[in-house]
Amino acid sequence: MIEYITGNIAELTPAYVVIDNGGIGYLLNTSLFTYEQLAGQTSARLLVHEVIREDAHLLYGFSSERERSLFRSLIGVSGVGANTARVILSSLSAPELESAIASGDHARLKKIKGIGAKTAERITVDLKDKIKPQGNTLIEQPQFTSAAYDEALAALLALGFARPQSAKVLKSIFDKDATVKVEAAIKKALSML
Repeated sequence: MIEYITGNIAELTPAYVVIDNGGIGYLLNTSLFTYEQLAGQTSARLLVHEVIREDAHLLYGFSSERERSLFRSLIGVSGVGANTARVILSSLSAPELESAIASGDHARLKKIKGIGAKTAERITVDLKDKIKPQGNTLIEQPQFTSAAYDEALAALLALGFARPQSAKVLKSIFDKDATVKVEAAIKKALSML
């Protein structure tokens, strides 16, 4: 099993990063939190979780052990797959997710795309005794780029959302605030889709 991958960042999007290690490009699916940590960097060391299926060999990359641990806890819950766990970690920061689980706040989890009432309740019931809030860590926000809309749309499409709905939601977000950062736009869009 791969524990981590270190190398140069060959490609970085809000949904995945390609790490060049020894001439091999490893595509690692990431959350918005990890994307925020990698923005502006030329190289990275990402912790890895492998998902091996009959039809695919997928890698998920994390900038912190805290996020990888939450991801692994989430996919251990019946009905929560790797992509759903990634959407959850893109919608809520680690402290917010830990707080929602610890307090049994299924309503907050239900607001996330793809999470129904039963799944939200199952997550809080299954993980309440396993996950404890660890305190907050500040994340420096990356600077706005002129291609923020396109990047946010690409991320939503990579997460499996339909183009028409994604474009409509993002347009309303950027119409209200043309200087919104990519990560903030995606988070808002995830709560609206």
